[in-house]
Amino acid sequence: MPRFSIIVPAHRIQAQLPACLASVRSQDFGDFELIAVDDASPDACGEIIAEAAADDPRVTGLRMERAVGPGPARNAALDRARGDYVLFLDGDDTLAPGALAAVAERLTATGGPELLLFDHVRIAWHGASAPGTRPGLLTQRAPGAFTLAERPTLLRLPPVAWGAAYRRDLVEGLDLRFPAGHYQDLPFVYAALAAAASVAVLDRVCVEHRGRRTGGRTRTAGRGHFDVLTQYERVFARLAALPGGDRWRPAVHRRMVDHLTAVYHAKDRLPAADRAEFFRRAAALCRRHRAASGATAIGGRRRPGPRALLMRLGARRAFQLLGACQRLTRRLRARARGRLRAGLLRAHYLVQRRLPVNHRLAVFTSVGGRSGHPAAIEAKLREMAPGIRTAWVAAPGEHTRTDGPAPPGGNAPPGDRLVPGTAPYWTAMARARYLISDNGFPDALSPRAGQLRLQTHHGTPLTHTGLDAAPRDLPRLLRQIDSWDYCLSASRHATLATEGAYPADYLTLEFGSPRADLFHTATGEDVRRVRAELGVPDDVLAILYAPARRGYDRGRPPRLDPRWLARALGPGFLLLVRAPGVAAGAGAGVLDVSAHPRIEELCLAADALVTDYAPVLFDYANLDRPIVLHADDWEAYRAVHGAYLDLPAAAPGPVTRTPAELAAALSGAALWTGRDEAARRAAFRRRFCPHDDGYAAERVVRQVFFGGRGIPPTVPEAERRPAPAAVTPRPRLSPAPGGGLRRRVG
Repeated sequence: MPRFSIIVPAHRIQAQLPACLASVRSQDFGDFELIAVDDASPDACGEIIAEAAADDPRVTGLRMERAVGPGPARNAALDRARGDYVLFLDGDDTLAPGALAAVAERLTATGGPELLLFDHVRIAWHGASAPGTRPGLLTQRAPGAFTLAERPTLLRLPPVAWGAAYRRDLVEGLDLRFPAGHYQDLPFVYAALAAAASVAVLDRVCVEHRGRRTGGRTRTAGRGHFDVLTQYERVFARLAALPGGDRWRPAVHRRMVDHLTAVYHAKDRLPAADRAEFFRRAAALCRRHRAASGATAIGGRRRPGPRALLMRLGARRAFQLLGACQRLTRRLRARARGRLRAGLLRAHYLVQRRLPVNHRLAVFTSVGGRSGHPAAIEAKLREMAPGIRTAWVAAPGEHTRTDGPAPPGGNAPPGDRLVPGTAPYWTAMARARYLISDNGFPDALSPRAGQLRLQTHHGTPLTHTGLDAAPRDLPRLLRQIDSWDYCLSASRHATLATEGAYPADYLTLEFGSPRADLFHTATGEDVRRVRAELGVPDDVLAILYAPARRGYDRGRPPRLDPRWLARALGPGFLLLVRAPGVAAGAGAGVLDVSAHPRIEELCLAADALVTDYAPVLFDYANLDRPIVLHADDWEAYRAVHGAYLDLPAAAPGPVTRTPAELAAALSGAALWTGRDEAARRAAFRRRFCPHDDGYAAERVVRQVFFGGRGIPPTVPEAERRPAPAAVTPRPRLSPAPGGGLRRRVG
């Protein structure tokens, strides 16, 4: 009997379902069964579940004869569940790494409670995240379990089924099942919480709840939202049937009023023609279950607030007017606070500018806090000049890890964090001697005598940028360019393109690509370590698939199906997919690495690269490993984005136009051992990577921080030794049994 039964319903979520299943299967606690239910989904959900079940005996797939909704789909899985505890997960959510181990440890520590409540994070479709619960609600206050009467404030938690682990005998003893409807969680969650004899909490994010841009039941307009009224009727009926359940009616009533108000006010949920009916029925529901006056279980008075009173009276117009007034008041207060804060910070910045420049402070910033040229330069600076303090501009939650360990005597931890818009941020921006970025600098940051600004960009330019890209705000772009002191370039091609697109009086540093230094300093042991961390088997050829973003492909299906390519290549190949928005899938020869923070490490792990027009192409060439350019829409891409060169004509490897051509190129012996392919890669490196020798970051540090003293010359290409691939085909390839190629481990 497994410790956990994890239930996942799936309907029309084929793009998100692979990540959901993978997040469970990759947990470091393996004593579970995963029951995934295909709710008669018209897309590939059933196929994805079947593939996972065939690949992992812990996965069981069920299929409904017709679409019944997530509630009944969960019920079908509950009938099959054998675990001590039951957990629920929506098919487009993910289980946080280490979540099951943390839940198991907490259950053991609290003596096996009937209900364990844990935290979650809400992630919007565009990537923004927000806490799932109020701070402090799940804080551990006692070593063991307790009852709801001892912590009634837990009724303030969002009533979602995936926010807890339920002991199976509690579910079976109460005969808990999910009803059909949009808000099917309400009766299940409130009944379990009110009836549980022992409750524990885990103040840890265990579920990453991902919102959909379209398609979610509770986010789609329609009369389905009237279901919230039906479900609350069921909630009160369940409470009345439970021993002592009536004591929780006032608290649940208060939560219901807030919930109904939120549904009524939410944009694009209720059709305009149905709003009056919804309010009328909601008012009747509130009157029917209103409680007497007095203190509620979750604090405060039972005496209703103005919104609850107006809803109970059915005064819809007054209710709307009150809501509009409250929203206007909040906006005015927020605007006043924002203006006051902005004014104070501006004054703080101006005061700091009058103080001396700090010659021992360097501030770095990169898009999304990710690694890149700034990170490689900062790592080399900490190695060569540990006396200079470094700081990173990064919002909370952004990645700020740098390349390599901190040098002896250096800063610990390497790179302080500066949150944009705070006083320490403006202090550093006003007084730092060195400002290094691969993006723009803040408009409010005026150039100051004694400061040096280095613009690193994001890599060798292929598409039009700067003035060539017809910027919307030309004056702002010109102000940015005029503030640069140095501009980094990897090659003559990059220099000509950059200086034409960003005309100003800065000094171009044609020193190479600092983020590509790793490819010349890493060892075979480093390559094997990265592959082990990713879970890449020793004897498998890893292919990194990293396509570029397109301005005209948003919202469309992926141009290349990674799962098809993996099947076409057969065993012995593993596709590492770094393509946000592409349904990569998990298992069966595909590993989604889109969330990995450092593409440089993915390049080290990969034995070959498949890309189209992504900048990683120019850096990966330094590894002298096979590259295939899958340019099925080059003409359209060049017409929309512009281009500084005819990339297919200068490609460092085969150029394919169809998936079949791509599969054939990757399976062919010529790509891996052919002399012509090696010559094409060498010609590409001579043109676009002439200074990439492992010393690019050092050259930048010596020029910017040491005044140009001791800049090392470029190492001749014949003397460069890039990191070896972990797996390479034999010099004479022959078909291996069952297809594929013969390989040897490097």
